[in-house]
Amino acid sequence: MSYDFEPYPFEKLRSLLEDVQPNADKTPINLHIGEPQFQTPKAILEVLSAHNALFNKYPLSGGIPKLKEAQISFVDRRFGVKLTSDQIAPTLGTREALFNLPQCLLFGKDKSTIAYPNPFYQIYEGAAKASRAQSVLLNLEAANSFKPDITDPRLKNCDLVILNSPNNPTGSVLTLEEMIEWAKLSEKYGFVLLNDECYSEIYFTAPPPSLLEAAKAIGNDNFSNILVVNSLSKRSSAAGIRSGFIAGDKVILSKYATYRSYAGITAGIPLQIAAAYAWLEDKHSEEIRLKYAVNMRFAQDTLNIKTPESTFYLWLEAKDDLKAAHELYERYALKTLPGTFLSRGKSPLGFIRIALVYEENETIEALNRLKEFFAP
Repeated sequence: MSYDFEPYPFEKLRSLLEDVQPNADKTPINLHIGEPQFQTPKAILEVLSAHNALFNKYPLSGGIPKLKEAQISFVDRRFGVKLTSDQIAPTLGTREALFNLPQCLLFGKDKSTIAYPNPFYQIYEGAAKASRAQSVLLNLEAANSFKPDITDPRLKNCDLVILNSPNNPTGSVLTLEEMIEWAKLSEKYGFVLLNDECYSEIYFTAPPPSLLEAAKAIGNDNFSNILVVNSLSKRSSAAGIRSGFIAGDKVILSKYATYRSYAGITAGIPLQIAAAYAWLEDKHSEEIRLKYAVNMRFAQDTLNIKTPESTFYLWLEAKDDLKAAHELYERYALKTLPGTFLSRGKSPLGFIRIALVYEENETIEALNRLKEFFAP
C-alpha cells in the first residue's frame, strides 16, 4: 500500500538545481531552510555536558518531570496561562506531534477531514495522508492578508483544523481577536483546533498570542478540543535538542500519551535536562529574538519592503518562482525555496521563501544580492 507522499520541498529543490553551478565568484549562502545558524547558547550546552553520564538510561516516553514543569512555567510566563501537568506533554520537537497526533486522533474514523493553510509546512499534508484523511486547503493569499478564511463552508465538516500562527512561510500573525473567533468556531462545529506556534518567540514588536489565550477568553478553561505545539528549535537556536510540547485538551492528551508510549519517541535524559534549563531561562531567548529583529530591519531597509511582524522568513513575489530560484542560485549563489514547493493547487505561484537565519555580516551580504536580483 502506498500513501503517495510528496517528496519534501528540499528534495524538489535539489532536483531543480542539480545541474546548476552557482556563481564561483560568490560564496554560496543557503536561505532555503529554516534552520537557525546562531550558535546554541553556551549555558545550555554546559548543562547538557554536565549530565552526559545519564545517556545510559532509558528515557520515559512522557518525559522527566523537570522538563514538563519547565514547559508549564514557560507557558505561564509567556502567555499568562496556567496549565496542569495533564494539560501538557513533552514531544520530540513539534514535527513529531504534528505528524502523529492526527493519526492517533483520527484512527478508525471513516472519511475524516483535516484542514490546514496553503502554502504550508509539509508535515500537515503528510499527517493527513498517513491518517487517510481528506485535505481541505485554506489558501493564504495577499487578498486575505495571508490568513485562512474562517468563513470557508468546508470547515463545518472537518475533524481537525490546523492553524499556523505565526505563519511559515508568509509571516502572517493572527490577532487574539481572530484566534477567539477560531476557538468559537471549534466549539460550534466540534472540530479539534490545533495551532502550530513554533515561531511564537521570533517577533519584532508585540509578542504573538497563543490559541490557549483565546480558549481562556471564551471560557473554555479546560481547552476542550484546543491544542497548541511549540518548540525550542527557534527560541533557543537548539534544533538538535529536539524539545517541544503539545498542550491543551487533557482528554486528547491522555490518549495521545498512551499512543506515544508504544512509539518510543523521546529524547535522552541529558537532552531533556538541558531543554528544561532552556525553557526556564529567558535571557538567551531575548538575545536571539533581537538578532532576528535586526536582520528584518536590514531586510526592510535594503529591499525597501514591509517585513513580517513575526518568523524569520521573507515571502517575496517573483513572477516565476522556479525560474527565480534557479537564477538566484546560478547568478548570485543564493539557495532559496520556491513557493510552488510549499503549496498545492493555484496558491501560491510567484513567491519565494527566504530564511534570514544568519549572523549580521552574512545576512547583509545575502540581502545585497537579493536587492540586485530584484532591482527594476
